Amino acid sequence: METQIALLRVLQEREFERVGGTEVLRADVRVISATNRDLQAAIADGAFRNDLYYRLNVFPIKLPPLRDRKEDVPLLVNYFVDRYAKRAGKKIKHIQKKALEALQNYSWPGNVRELQNVIERSLIIGETTEFSIDKS
Repeated sequence: METQIALLRVLQEREFERVGGTEVLRADVRVISATNRDLQAAIADGAFRNDLYYRLNVFPIKLPPLRDRKEDVPLLVNYFVDRYAKRAGKKIKHIQKKALEALQNYSWPGNVRELQNVIERSLIIGETTEFSIDKS
């Protein structure tokens, strides 16, 4: 709750104090936030401030979970394979069709984060220039 109060102050008053400080600092910020929680329920339970919710809910964008956007999986796979291959110093020249199909057919309960982890793990253990995934 203290963090919510501090964030609300920054958004409303455009000012804050550093932890342990006494000087009031000015801030001109925009906040983009995301959650997988039901904020209306959190407000009803007293776990989330109503005034902060309305301060953050200026331009809501609702995205369905990845399991409902199978067509996005190939684009995300290409992006994450490129990203994590570069990070690992590996050159991936090809993504197995079978791997891509398996990734598209999975339900992704962990959403995009889970997809990221699966791809990163596969790149860590893979030793070829072809991206593939194992059954686990």
